[in-house]
Amino acid sequence: MDYRAVERAIMERGVEWQFEPTLDRIAALMDLLGSPQRAYPVIHIAGTNGKTSTARLTEALLKERNLRVGRFTSPHLVSMRERITVDGTPLSEEQFAQAYEELAPYVDLSDTQGRRIQFFELLTAMAFAVFADTPIDVAVVEAGMGGSWDATNVADGTVAVITPISLDHTDRLGPDVASIAGEKAGIIKPGATAVLAQQELEAAEVLMRRAADVGAVVAREGLEFGVLNREIALGGQLMTLRGLKGVYDEVYLPLHGAHQASNAVTALAAVEALSGGDDPLDIELVRQAFAEASSPGRLEVVRRNPTVVVDAAHNPGGMQASLEAMHEAFDFAKLICVVAVMRDKDVHGLLELLEPMVDEIVVTRNSSPRSMTPEELAALARPLFGEDRVHLVERLDDAIDRGIAIADAQGEFSGTGVFIAGSVVTAGDARHLLKAEGS
Repeated sequence: MDYRAVERAIMERGVEWQFEPTLDRIAALMDLLGSPQRAYPVIHIAGTNGKTSTARLTEALLKERNLRVGRFTSPHLVSMRERITVDGTPLSEEQFAQAYEELAPYVDLSDTQGRRIQFFELLTAMAFAVFADTPIDVAVVEAGMGGSWDATNVADGTVAVITPISLDHTDRLGPDVASIAGEKAGIIKPGATAVLAQQELEAAEVLMRRAADVGAVVAREGLEFGVLNREIALGGQLMTLRGLKGVYDEVYLPLHGAHQASNAVTALAAVEALSGGDDPLDIELVRQAFAEASSPGRLEVVRRNPTVVVDAAHNPGGMQASLEAMHEAFDFAKLICVVAVMRDKDVHGLLELLEPMVDEIVVTRNSSPRSMTPEELAALARPLFGEDRVHLVERLDDAIDRGIAIADAQGEFSGTGVFIAGSVVTAGDARHLLKAEGS
């Protein structure tokens, strides 16, 4: 099968956001495959915001230590292949197709036994199998949704990382932060080290209780590790980080915002926890790894004159962090926002955060069938922004052109920027349309 045929075969198994909350199917498939997820240590990452950036930063540190790293993240920005990487490189189309074909007989057997494998389960199984066959030294695995019932939870993480928890997927994970934390806490296994990013009190209490129940060692941002200092630097920030085993100063990170500094120190603590012993990591290794790190679609500058920034923020917690970072890192006199969102998100909450920060908003749709229509989005935006500040454009490519045209009309030296946000899909579509590096 060629890559496109494999993509279609995987997508025929459903969609990522619709699944039955059980590990029975994926566990049975892993048994058929010989439990590849047990062939290497795993750093397992769950949370609401910052998972992918934390995964990429963790990978960067491990690679700099000359370890072979498998990384599994979701969702993808442009290509499904992005989800499964070895040493930072996505599988080629040929490798991806081969991985699927090698699993297909086992998947078919599972299907005939009444356990039809679903979309995300299949990708998870492919990742674990690829990592075992490569072989890798360590896997960095991002949970798709939740934790306890997420397909990735068939792996027992040596280190369980929980990034900041806030409200998202409330129809699946629960109506409040405590409920969502309870679901995500399921990745903390007996004997593991739980590395907890800064959390709201309700979430922290649930996570600490889970760690105590299973006998996990706990490391908390703000107590056992944290960001001691950060300063704005050209293209990013300069940080002093306190890890679990030492202090690391003059660390440059080419990513913007306090939330990315938090992601970096959380990744640092996770790698320290995995490495064992009491000695800190080599400081030059840490500096080099973070200096070369990237996180596409996260406050990523994809064009200049005017400056166009793409961001995957899709819930109020993520949008708040992104907007604070925008204000800190970019000296825009005016800001034009192009936004396309999923209809099942807290759209009103996103628009409320955007309103005081942007001068005009272009509402549109992205390529997902879950996308809210531009008409629906405009109806929510107009009472907040006023009629004159809202522009309705049916297609994202035309909406981006409109946003850039509005910025250009302000004049070359007006300091006007364009911010494209609202969804991971929106960020991926925009990167593809604007031909960003790696898209």
